[in-house]
Amino acid sequence: MKQKTFSKYSDCPNKRSKSIIGSRWKPIIIYALRKRKIRFGQLHAIVGDISAKVFAKCLKELEADEIIVRETFMDTPGRVEYSLTPKGVALVPIIVSLLQWEWKHYEMNQPS
Repeated sequence: MKQKTFSKYSDCPNKRSKSIIGSRWKPIIIYALRKRKIRFGQLHAIVGDISAKVFAKCLKELEADEIIVRETFMDTPGRVEYSLTPKGVALVPIIVSLLQWEWKHYEMNQPS
């Protein structure tokens, strides 16, 4: 059986960064968390059309890569909040730059 090699352990910075934030949903999650902590259900609603299974997997991967932090509260009922780590905050200007590039070159209306 052939063992999987994960590209985030590659020597190529492009492969590593793409494996960390290169999915369809991860940049959206990071952008949504750019200003505040958000509860699981609220974050899922903001991200939109994503299955709960894929959403949970993206969150676990971002947490494993130390981009987000998951905070569990033992209230009744229990709740979970997500926020960006300093490493995740450092990605926000990059994602914003990509959005600005898209707005400029594809003439999309910028959000308010």
